[in-house]
Amino acid sequence: MEIVVAMDSFKGSLSSVEAGNVIAKGIARIEPDVHVCVRPLADGGEGTVEALVEGMKGKLEKVMVTGPLGAKVEAQYGILEAQKTAIVEMSSAAGITLITSEERNPLHTTTFGVGEIIKDAIQKECRKFIVGIGGSATNDCGIGMLQALGYEFLDIDGKQVAYGAKGIRDIVSIGCAHVLPELKECHFEVACDVTNPLCGPQGCSAVYGPQKGADKKMIKDMDQWLDRFANLVKETFSKADANAPGTGAAGGLGFAFLTFTDAILESGIKIVLRETELEDYVKKADIVITGEGRMDGQTAMGKAPVGVAKLAKKYDKTVLAFAGGVTKEAVECNHEGIDAFFPIVRRAVTLEEAMDHHNTCNNLMDTVEQVFRLIKCYRKQ
Repeated sequence: MEIVVAMDSFKGSLSSVEAGNVIAKGIARIEPDVHVCVRPLADGGEGTVEALVEGMKGKLEKVMVTGPLGAKVEAQYGILEAQKTAIVEMSSAAGITLITSEERNPLHTTTFGVGEIIKDAIQKECRKFIVGIGGSATNDCGIGMLQALGYEFLDIDGKQVAYGAKGIRDIVSIGCAHVLPELKECHFEVACDVTNPLCGPQGCSAVYGPQKGADKKMIKDMDQWLDRFANLVKETFSKADANAPGTGAAGGLGFAFLTFTDAILESGIKIVLRETELEDYVKKADIVITGEGRMDGQTAMGKAPVGVAKLAKKYDKTVLAFAGGVTKEAVECNHEGIDAFFPIVRRAVTLEEAMDHHNTCNNLMDTVEQVFRLIKCYRKQ
């Protein structure tokens, strides 16, 4: 029997690969001769760097970059050397968790550090990028990132505009003479699971501005500045389309990638499944195992485990899932390709106890063992 395991992380407890290895040990208790292949899994959000680096034998890089409010922060990204691929989470340089709630102000927060990460990876010979853009503190339309890569966004005096959305207000011209030459050799796969346009009632300022510290006046101003900026960009970059789905992602970072670089915006789980070549492993499997820390209605709406399940069902494979906890709405996952799911916490405990690394390992391993005891019984018949 061939089993493929692709688990999303149990955030705060187990990484993707750690969870997969625990499941392999649980299976081995009952079926020591079964071949279990553990593959990394993530959805393009938090944990993607860790999952892909650990699961695809990459390496982690740390670099000091400009944080969302200008102070230096240590950011981490991954490199898959054989593929010359960098794996970047923009939140490590411009994430909302890097600043306090009192400090949130999209007029000032910048994506400059994201560009510095990309520049560092380019200097280390990476030419392909997988970029997760969730969790941003910014609404600067990516101009900070682009400035770090050599683009010039100039005010009426010919000077680079300031960081943040307030800088967009002052842009009158765009310079490309000093753009990093290697950028034209780079391709970006941007994990983007939102479809918001850049401007308007569903644009980044209106929808995501409040959580980043914007009040009503700021939202109105930023939306107008972005609209004017998009029209200015269109004069130089004919492919610019502020209405394209996802251009409003991460405060307009989606627009920056699509307009100024060779990029595609795509579902995070779709990118990860392709890059890890999971389909090649699933084809040969008898059982596919997936799961995450908490399975609920959101899981059924396209999170990583359902992405795995849909891939497995292309080949009519049995799909089992394990989770730290499940909600009543998790039953929807059964309609999305997961044949059966199993919560691993089997008694009333505190959240801290449930998420303890040692407890999670034991609970997951023990639950897997019992499931495979049942499978073994049926295999004997």
